Amino acid sequence: MKRRSFLQAAAATSVATAANLRNATADTAGEKSKHKVERVGIGAIGMRYQGSVIAEKARLYGDVVRIADVDRHVREQARASFGSTPKISEDYQELLADKNVDVVLIGAPDHWHAKMLIDAVRAGKDVYCEKPLTLTIDEGKVIRDVAASHDRVIQVGTWQRNDSRFRLAAEMVRAGRIGKLRRVTCTTDKNPSGGPFQPVPVPSHLNWDLWLGQAPRVPYVAERCHYTFRWWYEYAGGKMTDWGAHHVDIAQWAIGSLPTQIETRAKLPSIADGYNVATDFEADIQYQNGVQLLVRDTGRRGILFEGDRGRLFVNRSVLDGAPVQRLETDPLPREMYRLYDDDNLQRPLRAGKLDAIINHMGNFFDCVHSRWTPISDVESQHRSATTCHLANLSMRLGRSLTWDPVAENSGDDSAANDMMRRPQRSGFEVV
Repeated sequence: MKRRSFLQAAAATSVATAANLRNATADTAGEKSKHKVERVGIGAIGMRYQGSVIAEKARLYGDVVRIADVDRHVREQARASFGSTPKISEDYQELLADKNVDVVLIGAPDHWHAKMLIDAVRAGKDVYCEKPLTLTIDEGKVIRDVAASHDRVIQVGTWQRNDSRFRLAAEMVRAGRIGKLRRVTCTTDKNPSGGPFQPVPVPSHLNWDLWLGQAPRVPYVAERCHYTFRWWYEYAGGKMTDWGAHHVDIAQWAIGSLPTQIETRAKLPSIADGYNVATDFEADIQYQNGVQLLVRDTGRRGILFEGDRGRLFVNRSVLDGAPVQRLETDPLPREMYRLYDDDNLQRPLRAGKLDAIINHMGNFFDCVHSRWTPISDVESQHRSATTCHLANLSMRLGRSLTWDPVAENSGDDSAANDMMRRPQRSGFEVV
């Protein structure tokens, strides 16, 4: 069998196996559910591109009954795309107060994720939140505490965990198929540069103050808003958190440990009213178990795992390497799949749907019904986001950092510890 044919067959087999496992447990999962709901009411916050993407996937499992967005044009267009039936509002708090909303989807910019998620959980909603989970390390600690005190299902949108290629790669590493893991390299592309940008009048259809939220009050600049918010540290973390939330998460899933040392090299722009994330960057991260994680902005997105008996490469197109080819004659036995227990899921994968985002959303709604923990849970995603944030802190400080993964601080490094949080405007605090 040719390699491509083998990988296609392996992917199909894994999907079929997952479907059989889910079907086999459908009845028992219903018995374990605390409050099973057939069609849930969905409230979607932030509908610019990714928010609309996840809402479209979620409607396979529920009904979009309410939409919130600070941009009137965006929310009205979103309502039209969902049959003009959902109610719309500018302030997401109105959505959270709606008793018809059971589940909340968060597709807003990164600096809003933590507050919206916490408010939704406290309002009694289950939550699907886009990645990265947080803007700062301390936000993750607050989310973890709130999640622990509320019986809510929370899934983060790191959907590569539900892509058969990434899942198999991580399982193979954990199963020792490349021997003792030595090094992992995550590659992405560079952050863009731009500016200076000129302030312009706020569009009449946009609530700029509400868009800013906890971030500092500044004049409206179009490039700060919508998609390009990613290139400002006030609202996001550049490619380090954007793609790192995907690739570093998978790497850390396979490594099975937490970082202790972070060293970076970066070129930070100094353009007034311009993008301020590092344009060139790389990070060397040391883990408790001796594994080294390298992050490089070399352009080809993917993850290379290297062990003392082989290596393998995975991205959204391929899973390749000699250990992968050997699966044809020496497949992984079922008991080697330990990263996540699919046996507790009650909804079978949709026939013919290999879309990992759909699988990820399906996992979320499986857990909404069964009350199990989703594959991208709060703790794992807080830890993955923390690693990305630490790399950014090291870049901005211009020096290496040490990290205590138990105490979750940098010891007596007051500058680094202070940067684990950011000033927040009154009325928008994350508490």
